[in-house]
Amino acid sequence: MTATGAPAASIAQLEANEVVTVVGTVVNPAGLTHAKTVPIHRVNAFAEPGLGASPVWHGFAIDQTGIAFTKDIGVVGDERIRIDLSALRVLNDGIAWAPGNFYDQNGEPVAACSRGTLARVEARLAEAGLAAMIGHEIEFVLVGPDGAALPADLWAQYGLAGVLEHEEFIRDVTAAAASAGVSIEQFHPEYGKNQFELSLRPRTPVAAADHLVLTRVILGRVARRHGMRVSLSPVPFAGAVGSGAHQHFSLTRAEVPLFSGGTGPHGMTAEGAAAIGGLLAGLPQAQAILSGSILSGLRMQPGHWSGAYVCWGAENREAAVRFLTGGAANPHGANVEVKIVDPSANPYYASAAILGLALDGIRRDAPLPPETTVDPDTLSEADRAAAGTVRLPDAQPDILAALDGSSLMREILGDPAVAVSLAVRRLEQEQHHALTPAELAARFRLAWSL
Repeated sequence: MTATGAPAASIAQLEANEVVTVVGTVVNPAGLTHAKTVPIHRVNAFAEPGLGASPVWHGFAIDQTGIAFTKDIGVVGDERIRIDLSALRVLNDGIAWAPGNFYDQNGEPVAACSRGTLARVEARLAEAGLAAMIGHEIEFVLVGPDGAALPADLWAQYGLAGVLEHEEFIRDVTAAAASAGVSIEQFHPEYGKNQFELSLRPRTPVAAADHLVLTRVILGRVARRHGMRVSLSPVPFAGAVGSGAHQHFSLTRAEVPLFSGGTGPHGMTAEGAAAIGGLLAGLPQAQAILSGSILSGLRMQPGHWSGAYVCWGAENREAAVRFLTGGAANPHGANVEVKIVDPSANPYYASAAILGLALDGIRRDAPLPPETTVDPDTLSEADRAAAGTVRLPDAQPDILAALDGSSLMREILGDPAVAVSLAVRRLEQEQHHALTPAELAARFRLAWSL
């Protein structure tokens, strides 16, 4: 695959890289990736003034036909998608990709735009003298073109057989990512059958989410070439292992880390501890943003390493918030992993929610609860109550109600983002709540696939 990882800022550069088509993507509140394409002579117009898109793009549902209509999402009105040329990457076969933002016809940012929402939260951090880095993990399951399960007779959890069975796929993904400027830090078979995970190099928040979307594009394109598809469903097969989309983040002030070098637990500074305290306090309110689909509750169970209990612990994979200490084995330094995020989430909204809660914790000096050093499910109810450890709900109506009643999440994301997120998820509940887990998994196995 021949391509370049450098941003292409001009038609001449695109032509030199044999680009014919430019694809611009946006991610909607249901976690769906939408796109428009232009020939390269139209790339500047795609950047400004942008291409028209109906407001219903924010309300498209995962069932391929539904639209969550609201007072702001209907048949009247028009918006513009503008691609960010500074983030454009050249792929192969004459295609380049760039992330997009929504603007109104007067050139003002659309409040519900997820990429714009994360940019606003990143700016708030900067105003507070803070900087963040985010590292994304992508878990996915390889399936047939129709979503059918692939043979797994040789599969073993984290086994070499999985690498050898799909070595050409792994090789081609790795090569395509490298040539597009995406840094994969590790790529391995996971616990579930034909399930893989890859980790991306930490980047600033918006850039990190952009690279997550780009990596999903690459995964989808390579899988097609090998006669497969990539399922990004939280639960591709009922009763089997689910897929997460964990986010790691770190914070610095004047380039000094907040999660190491301090006198708090595991070297946290006071601000680092407050950031985790704020995240934990707001996590139930943010669950609908991080893992709010109609399938997400099937994954949000104890024993699934999904973070079903709101607590934190160093290297505790059953805690909703896992703390990773810095040191020789962790060259990126101490960071925090949020385990409840799954692939149905809009990654821009999810990062905005996580960082917004951390910033809120720092601003109000939120207390850090006691560390959970064991599997929280093994504790008695009394011990969990004493530690303030609560189990996250797995019923979608309860998850959505917590978001609906959260003034904090409305402050972080804005009312328009919260309103449309609730609308698309409530439509899922209204339309599909009567389906069994097996029917839900089959119905939406490819809903988020690219």
